[in-house]
Amino acid sequence: MILARWRARRANRILIDQIHGEIVAAARAPALYAQWAVADSLDGRFEMIALHAGLVMRRLGELGDIGAEIAQDLVDCVFRHFEDALRETAASDTGVARRMKSMAAAFCGRNRAYGEALAARDAQALAAALARNVYGASDVSAAPRSRDLARYVIAAALALEREGIDLFCGGRFAFPGALGDAR
Repeated sequence: MILARWRARRANRILIDQIHGEIVAAARAPALYAQWAVADSLDGRFEMIALHAGLVMRRLGELGDIGAEIAQDLVDCVFRHFEDALRETAASDTGVARRMKSMAAAFCGRNRAYGEALAARDAQALAAALARNVYGASDVSAAPRSRDLARYVIAAALALEREGIDLFCGGRFAFPGALGDAR
């Protein structure tokens, strides 16, 4: 019995690590930084991981209880990696705790704004949120690449909407081909 639970937890961790790896690979796509002018910095990479993880978690949340469980395990994994990255920068324990709290608030706020814009099918609101968060601009006109990034995000969300829970549970998840021009 204990061995069966251990195997199930180990299989789940492998599954979550695989999904996380796909998110990180998509978030590190060179086109995001070269073509769409996302800052190639710690903050820029945070923004892209938060964006891609949010897209996957949004879809998982739509897939019932199992999807919600996977989404929770995934967010735990994402934040474990964020914490590891902060510790590697030699931040103190209190500094890590403070930054993690700030990152959690930013992660949730960004994904709420992106999710609301996607649910409303409002490309302009999505571009405005991306302009603020990714480019640090007050509006879309100050960050013209935010429109391109919004189209990318919409294509990714639509591609993920076609994926069922079996893809995630079966360990066959790969970020959708709709992102091909950004990889």
